[in-house]
Amino acid sequence: MSIGEVTAILRQGILQVLLMAAPLLLSALIVGLVVAILQAATSIQEQTLTFVPKMFVILGMLALLGGWMFTSLGQYTTELFRQIPEFAR
Repeated sequence: MSIGEVTAILRQGILQVLLMAAPLLLSALIVGLVVAILQAATSIQEQTLTFVPKMFVILGMLALLGGWMFTSLGQYTTELFRQIPEFAR
C-alpha cells in the first residue's frame, strides 16, 4: 500500500464526515442566526432560547436525511471492506 492510497482513503473518509455533518451543522447555524436576529430585534436576551429550535431542526433534518446518511455511510463502509484484500498485498 502506497502513501497515495493511504492519502486517498483518508481524503474519502474526511469527505464522508463532511457530507454527513454539513446539513445538520448548516441548518443549526441558520436557525441560530435567525433566533439571534430576533433576540436582538426584540431585546430578549435569554441564552437558552436558541436551544429548543436548534434541537427540533436537527431532529427534523435527521428524520429527512437519515435514510440518505445511512445509505451513504453503508456504501462507504462496504467499499472499504471490499478493498481490504487489496490492502493486504
